[in-house]
Amino acid sequence: IRDAQESRGRGDVYKRQDNMVGLNVQEPETTCDDPNCPFHGTLPLRGQVLEGIVVSNKAERTISVERSYYKFIKKYERYEKRKSKINVHKPDCLSVNVGDSVKVAECRPLSKTKHFVLVEVKGE
Repeated sequence: IRDAQESRGRGDVYKRQDNMVGLNVQEPETTCDDPNCPFHGTLPLRGQVLEGIVVSNKAERTISVERSYYKFIKKYERYEKRKSKINVHKPDCLSVNVGDSVKVAECRPLSKTKHFVLVEVKGE
């Protein structure tokens, strides 16, 4: 639902409605004042939505998510299992433990290595 503002020759300008992240995820019950929260802040989401397992949550507002996938090797006509780690921003309104299955979404670069933000915790 868009709320149109007055146009000044630059096209229509729209205000962002609260808690509309554009994904089919449940909004967290607690609130936070993190500006990089897609639910309570102003961080827009775009691009990929990935799922993985949390392997580290030692850093402040950052978790490491590991995802496994298969890569086809043409020469041998077989698949090999690969995995990669992604550094993800964790908003204050979501709590997560090591071993939890999570859903992350791509956003603008938040730091040198963080380009994803946590949007849903699915549990163990």
